[in-house]
Amino acid sequence: MDGEWDAVIIGGGPAGATVARYAAEGGARVLVIDRRLVIGEPLQCGELVATNAEMARLCPNVPDLDDLLRTPQTAISRLTDKLCIVPPSGRPLEFEFGGQILDRVAHDQALERVAREAGAEFRLGTGVASVEDHTIHLTDGTTVRGQVIAGAGGPHDPLRRARWREQSLHVAVGFVLMEGDFPDRVELHFGSVAPGGYAWMIPKRGGANIGIGIQPRFARGRPLREFLAEFLARYDGRITYRGGGLLPMSGAIRRLVKPPHLLVGDSAGMVFPSNGAGIIPAMVAGRIAGQVIAEHVRDGTPLTEYERIWNEQMGREMQASQRAAWLGSILFRMPDSLVNIALSQMSRPFVWRAITCRPMFGLF
Repeated sequence: MDGEWDAVIIGGGPAGATVARYAAEGGARVLVIDRRLVIGEPLQCGELVATNAEMARLCPNVPDLDDLLRTPQTAISRLTDKLCIVPPSGRPLEFEFGGQILDRVAHDQALERVAREAGAEFRLGTGVASVEDHTIHLTDGTTVRGQVIAGAGGPHDPLRRARWREQSLHVAVGFVLMEGDFPDRVELHFGSVAPGGYAWMIPKRGGANIGIGIQPRFARGRPLREFLAEFLARYDGRITYRGGGLLPMSGAIRRLVKPPHLLVGDSAGMVFPSNGAGIIPAMVAGRIAGQVIAEHVRDGTPLTEYERIWNEQMGREMQASQRAAWLGSILFRMPDSLVNIALSQMSRPFVWRAITCRPMFGLF
């Protein structure tokens, strides 16, 4: 598989696999490189996404969601229609929310399968040593070349490190899978339980995904593992898996394209900072990038069209989420007593607008 490709994608997660699918469907010769031996492993997130209907309501400028989000039933662990914001007082604000909890490994492997069926090829078990213009040097000593190279390798993407200087705020994340019986609602906990971030309980079939994300600068020297252990003590069940990592939480970077390179998904900071959702934004961007890559190869369409269309489809929601997260970063440094006041029934409409990436006051 050495040689020349129309597009080489670094990373085979939701962002990379979606780029590969749509670029290949458009006629491009596509190679995906991933250092993992198996796509989807190890598990790295909370696994909650909006249903297609909920996503259409939240992001009305994104077209054809049913074509993009074809999640197979085998990759859906559980459905939910309730989301609770839990302040330190323990008195939750409950909202209606159409969500599906994924089996993330099955989900990512389904995306890989669709990309392969479209004609993309995958090279697993080797990483990227360096990137120079159109050439990628791999850790196994071989090289590949792409007319376009897309970085979809997450927060530590090698293309992002090589060509972009813009910094993203990262939240340290730790989580477990726990067997047991859990309420049929998603819970997001705020306050000193998770300094600068939040904790979650996301019910799954036969258990839950339970975790926490913090900003170390607000943790007063305490490590993530202590906050996670304290939060886990609230629940009763057998832990079957532990995971963790970093989540970019400052929103999408402004410049997504530096020809012949572009960034997609977590590598471009495409996580809504007010709620931590990154899977669907990564796939929305992946479709746009894949389609633009195919048009670029076919007829010379500028790669910067990807940036323009992304801003057209998701820019408003991303900006609203960034503003809400900025306000939240001030709020969640305050004592729990003030967080309780902020997350009360009186503030309910503003809280929901912040979580769902809408202008909090209807103006900005």
